[in-house]
Amino acid sequence: MTKEELIAFEAEIAELFTAKKIPAVTHLCGEMEEELIEIFKNIRPQDWICCSWRSHYHCLLKGVPPEELKAAILSGNSVHLAFPKHRVISSAIVAGMCPIATGLAMGIQRSGEDAHVYVFIGDMTSETGIAHECMKYAENFKLPVTFFIEDNGKSAQTDTKAVWGMTKLTREPVFSYERKRYLHAGAKDWIHF
Repeated sequence: MTKEELIAFEAEIAELFTAKKIPAVTHLCGEMEEELIEIFKNIRPQDWICCSWRSHYHCLLKGVPPEELKAAILSGNSVHLAFPKHRVISSAIVAGMCPIATGLAMGIQRSGEDAHVYVFIGDMTSETGIAHECMKYAENFKLPVTFFIEDNGKSAQTDTKAVWGMTKLTREPVFSYERKRYLHAGAKDWIHF
């Protein structure tokens, strides 16, 4: 998908959310199209994608058909999308994908399958204990897994570095961006249902 197609998809979802047509919290990507398009150039059909609750772009770039993704979002599943056929899973639990991805990678390594696991986490998730443990375990046992840290400087609406009293993240993010287009959950305005 192109940058313009990704943006158009999210804009439609934002409109539907604002119109209260989606019965659950919806997390929109925004501002990171080019970085993700570049990363996904090297991701193969047999590879797994493990995402957080902000994964619409990831699903589309992995090959989930837009109408299938839209149907899942309209059903209220935006924050925990799963498309096993496309090898895409996500979790609404902070750092929830880290141990799942590590386990997937261990299974791939043991079976000898030609596949890799790519995990996309936010900057605050990258500072949690379970994320550190999974990254350390994966590195030490040379598991076929790559962790991508997407840094927007925020955990919900809170400054990540200020929370921990840090000047930089413990691990270098793959890319950074400012979250200007959409709120943490929802579109431009807070919606009361």
